[in-house]
Order: sequence, then structure tokens, then C-alpha cells
Amino acid sequence: MSDDLFAVAAESALATRSPLAARMRPHKLEEVAGQGHLLDKGAPLRSLIEADRLTSVILWGPPGCGKTTLARLIANHTAKQFETLSAVNASVKDVRAVIEQARQRLGERGVGTILFLDEVHRFNKSQQDALLPSVEEGLLVLIGATTENPFFEINAPLLSRSNLFRLHGLDVDAVVELLRRGLDFESATGDDDAMRHLAERADGDARRALTALEVAIALAGEGMHVTLDNAESALDARAFRYGEDEHYDVVSAFIKSIRGSDPDSGLYWLSRMLEAGEDARFIARRLVILASEDIGMADPMSLLIANAAAGAVEFVGLPEAGHNLAQAVVHLSTAPKSNRTAVGWWSATADVKVGKGREVPMHLRDAHYQGAAKLGHGEGYDYPHDHAGGHVPQQYRPDEVADTVYYRPSQNGFEAEVAERLSKWRGD
Repeated sequence: MSDDLFAVAAESALATRSPLAARMRPHKLEEVAGQGHLLDKGAPLRSLIEADRLTSVILWGPPGCGKTTLARLIANHTAKQFETLSAVNASVKDVRAVIEQARQRLGERGVGTILFLDEVHRFNKSQQDALLPSVEEGLLVLIGATTENPFFEINAPLLSRSNLFRLHGLDVDAVVELLRRGLDFESATGDDDAMRHLAERADGDARRALTALEVAIALAGEGMHVTLDNAESALDARAFRYGEDEHYDVVSAFIKSIRGSDPDSGLYWLSRMLEAGEDARFIARRLVILASEDIGMADPMSLLIANAAAGAVEFVGLPEAGHNLAQAVVHLSTAPKSNRTAVGWWSATADVKVGKGREVPMHLRDAHYQGAAKLGHGEGYDYPHDHAGGHVPQQYRPDEVADTVYYRPSQNGFEAEVAERLSKWRGD
């Protein structure tokens, strides 16, 4: 009896000391921030939870989006025994123990078992294989939570026996609403711009937002009214914010600086956007577009470097991915420039839109299927690899556009070599 009293006292003490995000963990589906596509009335996951008819599922989403919260809510709604393991420290022995207990429980009391496995992607192939038979026969209902793409990190047989539900990072408005709830929970108040700043810096992570709010409330002192200064101090970051109109102006200045071959200005506007909380993926997408539209064949490596920076944003994340974006900005700024591939594409598109050259010439049509030869498909086609240099002059377009020149390479960078080669082939 005394042990139970001590346990209750310990839980009570932990509740007052635990982080705000833990103390505010929802007890009802209606209290979950965001994820309306899964949890609104009539949505698929909500319907399964409320009916206690959940089969094995994988919850995939970024940190702080509510995967663990959902699992705990499922535990509140189910008549099954709810077991929890973390793939970070669980072993195959632990999994087998849960399976054995599930089998015994089902045989003795007719009670099923749900296993919540956090960070399921941390399990290797053999550990995941240990789960498969029990999931397959329905002995265990698996709820796996992962921040990684399950198509790469989870064994195909296990994934095929589970429903995949993708959770999204919370948008800014959802985080602001959550922060307002946090203020009420702590009997505090806060300015709108302070809540907005915390929400924009949370990157869709509810846990991060509430942790920052807790610090901001502590910094607010006795009045417990959170100002923008408190929010900035809590994040150790000044609020370099701009409105929607200025957003477009800054992006325009960024692109024009790189197009104008000014790396210093490119780095300035990059820093301005990142400090204002601009989505790094948006910045990366703009660089990938610029690499082809404004540099193109003058430096073909630019597209690879911009694409690599975009991949680094996804793989590394901010703030470290700022290094990758900065490298891309400097490379693209200092690369030779040419928009000739873009102009060529635009010109070709204009001809296609007005219907020029609809018919594919006979010698270019597919001749691989039975009966194609009888239709004259491929007749007269000259295979380039049968000729020295892998090139042979022949018509590759419909008659109506056969003589139109869409791509006229510049003399900048690598494109000068392309210009020389094309000039020779075209007989200029």
C-alpha cells in the first residue's frame, strides 16, 4: 500500500515538473492540433479509432506533429491491452516478450493487444521480421511511428500489412492556436506578434513551440504577459519579419542578385529570408529553377549543385542546411549565365500551343510492335550510332517546323562549346 502511495506522489510531482508539452498532451481527439484530414468527423483514422476497429498502422510525419499523442489517444479508446516499446532501445527479446504476453492474454481472457512502437524505422530488418508473423495473424495490432519515409525504412511485407497515415507539420495558424491554449493552461497572456513569432520559428513542431512558450513565460516574469522581446529571447533570435508584399520583393531581389552575378547580394538576401523564417524548401526550389532558367548550358553543373542543396535542406534541415544554400548561391552567382535553353523551350511551347506539326514523321514513329512495319513506321530512319561521331543529319521534326531554330546557344561558359558543335552539325 505504501508503495502505491509513493508512486502516486511521484506521478504528481512529475506532473508539475514535466515540460508544458507533456502536461498539455490532449485527452480527446478534438484537442489534437492540426491533422484534420485524419481526425475530423468522418475522417478515416478517427472513424477507426472511435469504432475500436484499428488494424496495424504506420504513422509517418515530422517531429512534433502528434504521432505519440495519437497513439496515447488510441490507448484511451481501445478495449485492447496497450503496450509501448521504443525502437531506440528495444531488442528482439523485448518484442518476443510482448508477443508471448499477447498470446497468453488472448488465450486466457480473449483480450487483444496493441503494440505502439515509437521510432519504428530504428529497427533493422531482422527486428522488423520478428514482428511480421504476429501482425500477419492478427495477434498484434502494430502502431508504428516514424519520421522517416516508410517506403525506404520499413520492410515491404510489414508495410503491406499496415495502413499508412501521413501526418503533416502544423501550419502557423494551428501552432498559434496551440500557443494560445498553452497561455490559458499556464494562466498567462501574450501579444499576438509574440505568438506569431514563436509559431513561425517552430517549423510545424508543436513540442518545440510549447517548449519555447514555456521559456518565454518564465522570461516574462511576475506579470506572465509574453511580449515579442520575450519570444525573441526564448528563441535567442531576433524577429526579422516581413509582410506578404515584402516577401515577394525580397524574393525578387534575391533572384535578380544571383542572375546579376553578385554573390554578396545573393548571400545578403538569403540571410534576410532565413532570418525572417522563410521556408528553406521554397528558397531551394527557386534556386533549382534559376539554375536552368538563367544559367542553363553555360554551366550545366549549376543544376546539380542547386538540386543537391535542395536535397540537403530535406536531409540536414535548418540551421545547418544554410551552409548548403549559401554554397549554391555563391556558385550560381559566379557561374556564366545563359537563358537560351529557357528561350528555346518557350518558343517551342508557343508553336505547340498553336498546333504546328501535329503529325510525327513516319521514319520517327515506333517500329517495335507487330504490324508497325506494314504501316511504314520507322522506314528510312538512319541510326546515328552507325556513323562516325554518333551523328547523322536527318529530319527529326514535322515538316511545318522542320527549319525553325529554337535553341541558339550563347558564347558564355560551356555553352560556347555547345555552340561550336551545333554549328558544325547544322552546317552554319
